[in-house]
Amino acid sequence: MHTQIDRILTAAILFAALLVPASCWAAYDHSKIEGPFASGPEVTKACLECHENEAMDVMKTSHWTWTVDQEVPGKGKIQRGKKNVINNFCVSVSSNWPRCTSCHIGYGWKDDTFDFTDRTKVDCLVCHDTTGTYKKIPTGAGMPVEEVDLLNVARKVGEPSRQTCGACHFYGGGGDRVKHGDLDSSLLDPPESLDVHMSADGENMSCQNCHDTSNHQIKGNALVVSPGGFNHLECTSCHDAKPHSEGRINNHMSKVACQTCHIPTFAREFPTKVYWDWSTAGEDRDPESDENGMPIYHKMKGSFRWEKNIVPTYAWYSGQAGVYTLGDKINPDETARLSWPMGQREDNNSKLYPFKVMEGRQQYDVKNLTLIVPKLFGKDGYWKTYDWNQAAKLGMESVDLPYSGEFGWINTIMYWKINHMVAPAEDALGCLDCHGDKGRMNWEALGYEKDPMN
Repeated sequence: MHTQIDRILTAAILFAALLVPASCWAAYDHSKIEGPFASGPEVTKACLECHENEAMDVMKTSHWTWTVDQEVPGKGKIQRGKKNVINNFCVSVSSNWPRCTSCHIGYGWKDDTFDFTDRTKVDCLVCHDTTGTYKKIPTGAGMPVEEVDLLNVARKVGEPSRQTCGACHFYGGGGDRVKHGDLDSSLLDPPESLDVHMSADGENMSCQNCHDTSNHQIKGNALVVSPGGFNHLECTSCHDAKPHSEGRINNHMSKVACQTCHIPTFAREFPTKVYWDWSTAGEDRDPESDENGMPIYHKMKGSFRWEKNIVPTYAWYSGQAGVYTLGDKINPDETARLSWPMGQREDNNSKLYPFKVMEGRQQYDVKNLTLIVPKLFGKDGYWKTYDWNQAAKLGMESVDLPYSGEFGWINTIMYWKINHMVAPAEDALGCLDCHGDKGRMNWEALGYEKDPMN
């Protein structure tokens, strides 16, 4: 009986083997991949011979869709993500696709007709390159530069690394150190004083050690794209909720997030952009830089301000956030909030977290009272014409919103939660860093009449 079962199983295994391409028989021996490859999609077609399921998994992720179905406070259930948010950096993906989508995990998202169901457009190499040679064209809708030896990269693929993740996430907002404040190229090989988790002298962790990944679904989303509290990541995923030997410190943990004490400042190695004024763009004057060599004026983009070693702004955060969505009305006499943490002192689900506050000045429609999506890049875009009116018209058409033909400038603000650049324990905040005459907390803004320790 067992012999008959064995024969049946053997036959089934042999039959299944016939269904698997010969290139997969060596348990994904990528060094045997045959080329040459003339394009990224050709590499993907070779990957699909063995990794069809993996490609399908990728296409279910927000790295691919750049949007997520979620319940957003005050908005109901909506689709929200990088694809349709408005920010005060380069403002919006829509109408600017080839430039913005150079960081998409795909090939060829050059306009609003991109086929998100086409598996051959998945870019496997951008995350799995181990050679350090794979690069995308900065304005090429995700296509790799011609100089890349695609066959060599394909033969040497491996697990994602700090370098592959950082190739996009360190350079958000148009360049290194621009957007987040706690994510920049200094984390490629940081000293322990900058980040205990990522330093070779500390934990030497990879990104996915914290950002746990299953079926290509990566744990963790930014507040601005995930205001509904979707897929957040916390320190307590690894650490105890009350990890300190001193009870007085542990008593803080119910209302104070780990990051608040253990990231005393951010942008410690390099300055980060904290202000961007688009209203001054287009002026015929020479580019200018600050004392750190960072640009503070450029004709194409306007005026900037950078800061280094920044004390965070502290706010209550429950895991949910308020956000501006395209078409929302604004009050031109007030600063327009694009994203902000929701929470309050009395809420048991709220804790005190550190944030980078990014301020800006950008276009709005003076009659419709909506923020404007300007077309900056490409044919007839602002960077070609220096015509703000045309940029507004074309950009608003791309998101199917009306434009009155009259625009003005409004101050904007958005919050970015600080999670990285965790300092060594000896550099964590002490009691007098927050409390006392020289404490850093704005107690009134946090809902207290005065310092609760006084």
